[in-house]
Amino acid sequence: MTEPHKHIANQPREIADCVSAYLQEGDLDGITSLFHPDCQIFFPPDQPPSVGIAGAREAFQAFADIRPAIKSEVFSEVIIGDIALLRANWSVVAPDGTVIAEGQSTEVAKKLENGGWVYLIDCPNGPPALA
Repeated sequence: MTEPHKHIANQPREIADCVSAYLQEGDLDGITSLFHPDCQIFFPPDQPPSVGIAGAREAFQAFADIRPAIKSEVFSEVIIGDIALLRANWSVVAPDGTVIAEGQSTEVAKKLENGGWVYLIDCPNGPPALA
């Protein structure tokens, strides 16, 4: 039996903090527990999205090895039932204080049956442009 994930987002705005906690622990399974099985991650926005848990795992592998912190300032959160729209300013900060990446994100989150929130659509640098 596997241990349940210890960081659960009780509100959509808490997802990035939970991802950050798992990143600092180097726990890739924990990170991917905060993404919906059908998720799409648009990073970089000019490339095809990373899809599903395998895509989230691939997107975060290099970051998990570094163990940085994510600093996220959510400035907009709209919740309707089990779906939420978020906008935030964020940065990824290495243990030595170096800013590795930063941007302004747009995300869609979904509430799971266990009451936790996960990313369904993650656009770290905003939604991609129309093709």
